[in-house]
Amino acid sequence: MTHDTSSSESNTLSDTQTSNTPSPPEFTQLYKRYSGKVLATLVRLLGDFDLAEEAMHDAFVAAMEKWGAEGLPENPVAWLVSTGRFNAIDSLRRKTRLGELCEEWQQLATDLDASTLLITEQDIEDDQLRLIFACCHPAIDPKVQVPLTLREVCGLSTEEIASAFLVTPTTMAQRIVRGKNKIQQAKIPFIIPAVDELPERLDAVLSVIYLVFNEGYAASSGDSLTRHELSHEAIRLARLLVTLVSDPEVRGLLALMLLHESRRKARTDANGDIVLLEEQDRSLWDREKIAEGIALVRESLASRRFSVYTLQAAIAAVHAEAPSVEQTDWHQVVSLYSVLFQMEPSPIIALNRGVAIAMRDGPTQGLDVIDALSGNKTLSTYHLYHSARGELLRRAGRTEHAIAAFQTALTLAKQAPEQRFLRKKLAQLQDA
Repeated sequence: MTHDTSSSESNTLSDTQTSNTPSPPEFTQLYKRYSGKVLATLVRLLGDFDLAEEAMHDAFVAAMEKWGAEGLPENPVAWLVSTGRFNAIDSLRRKTRLGELCEEWQQLATDLDASTLLITEQDIEDDQLRLIFACCHPAIDPKVQVPLTLREVCGLSTEEIASAFLVTPTTMAQRIVRGKNKIQQAKIPFIIPAVDELPERLDAVLSVIYLVFNEGYAASSGDSLTRHELSHEAIRLARLLVTLVSDPEVRGLLALMLLHESRRKARTDANGDIVLLEEQDRSLWDREKIAEGIALVRESLASRRFSVYTLQAAIAAVHAEAPSVEQTDWHQVVSLYSVLFQMEPSPIIALNRGVAIAMRDGPTQGLDVIDALSGNKTLSTYHLYHSARGELLRRAGRTEHAIAAFQTALTLAKQAPEQRFLRKKLAQLQDA
């Protein structure tokens, strides 16, 4: 019943891949893999989001034609950045001749034209982190920081971000535009801040990285349960952050993501359908990631300066160490959720604690906790709340109520695997 929700890629492809001309579906994957890195570097070089986005899209259009005829270059990201930069220079020159640019933009065109483009792979690796810190600058409204970063750094759509924050796409689009304008108006630099400036931005940066991971680990909508490239990118960024910031919560977040990611292969079957935590083949879990995650959890706990990410990682570690659901230390899981809820009294944490109580004490006791949350507006539209409630009602023998709960969950689920899972549950109950 427990629902399992919650290394960087090289800039060059394998010899086999680089020798081939990419097909349209492969090109789509290349866009997903490289666009975030290309945009981050172009934003730093050009100093403007809109100009950088236009240059990036132009570069990919050029790549589709060039790579389609000649195959992939040795370093696709560097090629795209260079092409995007030259396209931006051409665009600025053209507008200068037409008298459409102010003096500041004309100077940018001159500076870009005169500069030499020297970009190392480390520059590209760091540029996304620079952009995250810019988007999380204290001058930007905290409500805007995370959505702006998810859109500009990680390439999530406005609809995906709106879904994660439970607001309309229109509202979210307005927030993102405000954030971009603020960076331009305040001339916020695209740099990794000094050590003494890191703490005031760290919470937002960690939130961004975790939300990116979650979108990859349990996609908000679509035909696939997961989006591997987003989870891998979040872990890469967290590893980079660990080298820059000596903070227990950075290690705690990396541990949490590694422990969740360790279960990826077991979370779906051959048809892409959901496999619940208690039914997963634990031999498929990645023991190397589990060992690394547990070591990071212990290190963070030992500091006694940990917070919510470390506690969530500790819960994930209890699951990772258990040979089966029955042998899971549910007393410890409930205790950790209780401490976590004291630190961050979120309805999602309260729901997860209720599920853990059901696993420890039985479905009726879990239902008492979950039903007490029924008036919460966030949970009322959260399909996993109704799905968890439906499963506890089923286990308690209240079949008609369970069917109603699963039907509500089905109307709210946006993900095809979730919808198939709920329909299967309903069919089993109705047949019974």
